[in-house]
Amino acid sequence: MAHKRNVMVDSNVYIHLLRQDRDPFHELSSWADPLELVTCGMVRLEVERGLIGNRLRARTATFFDMLRFIPTTNIIWSNATEISWALDRKGKVLPAQDILIAAHALKFGGQILTSDRHFESVPGLKVFKPEEELAGW
Repeated sequence: MAHKRNVMVDSNVYIHLLRQDRDPFHELSSWADPLELVTCGMVRLEVERGLIGNRLRARTATFFDMLRFIPTTNIIWSNATEISWALDRKGKVLPAQDILIAAHALKFGGQILTSDRHFESVPGLKVFKPEEELAGW
């Protein structure tokens, strides 16, 4: 059995699909094989805070509960701080939440599915673009 590679899905992917009345859970599940989708608290917060209906929120929470969850440890905070500091010195100031998501992705696989160009500035992070990976983006 081949080892699955971990890929963090950024919140903007979920939000984009939801706004188009597309089922992100179905679309991401079909895209994921042989990848394992992972998430972190920041992604979940960014997605769930904007949901209006209880039914959709419950369904979204269930989906997130099935993903491999990467906890925000002191090491991840330290790595996020280091990434932020280094990028700031190069004149690349990224939103703190994106730095934190990137630090999670780097801890477990170093890959992210996102349409946010900020992540392209993070050293060592492989960026998958949804427009290249998901049909009908």
